[in-house]
Amino acid sequence: MKQFFGSSQHGSLQEAVRGLQNPQLILLMSNQRQFEQHVQELEKLFPQVPSIGCIGMSYSTQMVEKGVGVIAFCEGVSATANVLEQVSTMPVKYIERLQQDVKKVGVAQQNTVCIDFCSGNDACALTTIYTVLRPLHISLVGGTGDGGKVSANGKVYEDAVAYALVKNNHGRVKTYKENIYHQMGDYRFIASKTDKSNYIIGALNGQPARDVYQRILHVTEQQILTQTFKNPFGKINGNDTCIISIKEVNGSALSCFRQVNDSDVLILLELGDYQAIVKDTIRLIRSEFPKISAVFSVNCLFRYKLFSENNYMQRYLKEMSALGSHAGLVGYGEHFNNQFVNQSMSCVVFE
Repeated sequence: MKQFFGSSQHGSLQEAVRGLQNPQLILLMSNQRQFEQHVQELEKLFPQVPSIGCIGMSYSTQMVEKGVGVIAFCEGVSATANVLEQVSTMPVKYIERLQQDVKKVGVAQQNTVCIDFCSGNDACALTTIYTVLRPLHISLVGGTGDGGKVSANGKVYEDAVAYALVKNNHGRVKTYKENIYHQMGDYRFIASKTDKSNYIIGALNGQPARDVYQRILHVTEQQILTQTFKNPFGKINGNDTCIISIKEVNGSALSCFRQVNDSDVLILLELGDYQAIVKDTIRLIRSEFPKISAVFSVNCLFRYKLFSENNYMQRYLKEMSALGSHAGLVGYGEHFNNQFVNQSMSCVVFE
């Protein structure tokens, strides 16, 4: 298979798709002002080609921060795209669409992946999708777009998750997740006074969550939102750790980008040697895939900010491009199988 990436820094879709021929699946990443226009324009340019889209920054060897980016899979790929609606209340109502698409593509564990763009309420959307994917051992990579909107096949949806099933007809696929954080000390917290709908942690070990975070890290209230780049929370999930970023201070509580429930056990994380960790990820992928057709990734907005502030973002894209054709989305949350995580990178590698 082949991966195409085209972009326009000033938002010209015609420029972004220049040179694109015979796509089997198109991923659109646009800006808030032009998103709906680009969705309609893309459908006119490539009618009947499966597509999903969202509002967000994209990248290949360069960042596209305000314009439009297009990723397309061509040659040797079978794909379909669709949407589950009402993700905040009842996405399972539309699950038959995914079940039918699974049959349509003829999925197989070794060569098929699901890519999704979500408008919000990610945990519910992923749980629903994975009821179909888990028994088939099909992996998922995706992320959250901005503006509460996604698109599928030329139509814009709110409160929805757009997904694409992609089958590599001439090789394997495999998903990876990269975590640049590790546990800090032996801090363990029991969350309470949570508000699941607004992702709020009211208390940690019975004390105001804001005060606990400030006291341990010796930061002011104004510094909390930048300190989370270095010290997010983590939730233990089996042998894995789900990263939880702080979104804002809400009185004496902390509002996060991921749901936390009463009695959840949280730990405090600290930033590791991210440049070395990236190199380790690249080495691992190379060892498992000597021949790579493409890499599609989703990087967290907070990783983008962290890397940019440390003058590493451009070097990061250059290092990832050494794997071959690498392109992706800057998301407001990352999806890896049935996990909704923050401050991470998830990707799918095509042989």
